[in-house]
Amino acid sequence: MGGGMERQQRIVKTSVLGIVVNLTLAAFKAVVGFASNSIAVLLDAVNNLSDSLSSIITIVGTKLSGRKPDKKHPYGYGRVEYITGVVIAVIVLLAGVTSLRESAEKAIHPEETAYTAVSLMIIAAAVAAKFFMGRYVKKVGEEVKSDALIASGSDAFFDSLLSLATLAAAVTGMLWGWKLEGVLGVAISLLIIKAGVGMLTETLDSIIGARIDAELSKSVKREIAQFPEVLGVFDLSLHNYGPTELIGSAHIEVADEMTARELHRLTRRISEQVYRKLGVVLTLGVYATGDSSELLTAVGDRAAAFAVKKKDILQLHGFYCDETEKKVYFDMIVDFEADAGAVSAEMQEELSRAFPDYRFDIVIDSDYSD
Repeated sequence: MGGGMERQQRIVKTSVLGIVVNLTLAAFKAVVGFASNSIAVLLDAVNNLSDSLSSIITIVGTKLSGRKPDKKHPYGYGRVEYITGVVIAVIVLLAGVTSLRESAEKAIHPEETAYTAVSLMIIAAAVAAKFFMGRYVKKVGEEVKSDALIASGSDAFFDSLLSLATLAAAVTGMLWGWKLEGVLGVAISLLIIKAGVGMLTETLDSIIGARIDAELSKSVKREIAQFPEVLGVFDLSLHNYGPTELIGSAHIEVADEMTARELHRLTRRISEQVYRKLGVVLTLGVYATGDSSELLTAVGDRAAAFAVKKKDILQLHGFYCDETEKKVYFDMIVDFEADAGAVSAEMQEELSRAFPDYRFDIVIDSDYSD
């Protein structure tokens, strides 16, 4: 809980800093925009106000996501942050589209501007402020895994590019009479739109349920495999209920002579260690394996040979034979692109033909972790 509170406080403090900086910049840019008759600077001021709104949305989303789990939402409210990220990404997109429209009009019908040395200094200071603010906000967002802060930081960075374009256009206009505000604005606006689409896609992936980072999956498997009683780790599945809320499950293979008491102690130790080191709440299932019999060895070899030919079969594991029922159990991981039902039917046919006295219970697993 302490770590969660500390994360929330960092997000809120960073967002409040963003609000103060953006409101200050908006005020100065508004004065410069009206004084110099620059639509670009005025749009920049409005953009700073929208950035302040983004920071307010981030704070609200962070506060809501920090609510405790309840009966209606037993996994908590962590995914609210993803919704916040979507809202901010949409704001970035709208800002890009608005800027593109105004810049295109400015490029077709350029207007005279009247910048002074003081106004140019203010714009230059704004460029520096937004650039460093963007880097800082994005860095904090990556550290605390906040999509909303990352989006706000990226937005601030692109704002600094817009302001830089305005500054460059003003300088070239004063020196050589070139009217480049609109042209530069169009180029930067397209970059902002592209970035907004990227932010939106990434955040929507988190809401839909994208594959968990492969390095985290490997780390979880390594932690489980460190226990000497564990003979194999399979079927790892991790679900994201917020940037810091991960719940998952896995199967461990153990010797079939282990008692229920021993299994209880082992699974508790594994779950506690994985949560302590990686912050993942893990539920464990068990595959029991005994001494390799001639039958299981033969079945395993036959299944492996078939898997080599099929290519769509990524892994076989969890082989176990119930001699009383004359039934062999095992799991098979099939590629997402393949027809899992058809592959399973073919494997059934292959093994039944080779071992007619036995039935085969094949569980199809999905390749979640790697």
